[in-house]
Amino acid sequence: MSQYPELANKVVLVTGAGSGIGQALATRFADQGALVAVNDIDADAASATSAGIIDAGASALAVPGDVSDSEQVSHMFNQVESHWGHVEVLVNNAGLVGPMLHFFEADEQWWRRIIDVNLTGHFLCSHRAARPMAKAGEGVIINMSSGGATRAHRAFTAYDATKGGIEAFTRALALDLGPYGIRVNALMPGSIDTSGLDGDERTLRGENVPMGRIGEPYDMTGPALFLASNDAGYVTGDVIKVDGGMLAQQRSATVDIMPPSNFPTIGEL
Repeated sequence: MSQYPELANKVVLVTGAGSGIGQALATRFADQGALVAVNDIDADAASATSAGIIDAGASALAVPGDVSDSEQVSHMFNQVESHWGHVEVLVNNAGLVGPMLHFFEADEQWWRRIIDVNLTGHFLCSHRAARPMAKAGEGVIINMSSGGATRAHRAFTAYDATKGGIEAFTRALALDLGPYGIRVNALMPGSIDTSGLDGDERTLRGENVPMGRIGEPYDMTGPALFLASNDAGYVTGDVIKVDGGMLAQQRSATVDIMPPSNFPTIGEL
């Protein structure tokens, strides 16, 4: 049964939906009766998510592509528009987490690739989606932040920079697009198991989270549906934490993923 009936037949595009959080978001929107365009840089993964939604009796369309490439983004939106019409809800989920590199081990190629996918990808997709939304007088854009926007991770200088940028982008975009009826918000996931961690690793990651467990991709879906729904009609420019209380404490539960003992030595510089 649909929790948000107003989402039925809404055209929703979820980027990075071949697995993890994006896949859970695409599936949950489809459960609400939305028409879901499934993007991923991995065409097979996008097709698999789309097929799973269709097999469950809902509507989906695979639109693979690299969100950091403007031509591929334009092609992706053109496919959706020719199939269903303009995108009414955009979920900018696609992003790179790693590879984890200490600053001394990093290079320009590493920096640019993470910036291009995580931050420029948000810009390109939002830019392509916004004009049709504005002409329709309404629309929703949901961006994907991280605890790294406000609490740093070791060996994640590029990733954390992009997530801080995404939060600033969300606020600024909300101001530019609000007069056109477009709401822009972001979700901030905590430690979410998107890779099928084993029991010991899940326990380790979860024991310092106030809720006592690591998050699941499904945990992100309720807040996303809310932001896309009429219930959030007066919410824009905000960031909603979905982290089990992790950022309410002084020390991040993930800070020791890269302990200083693993840093390069002076002799290695």
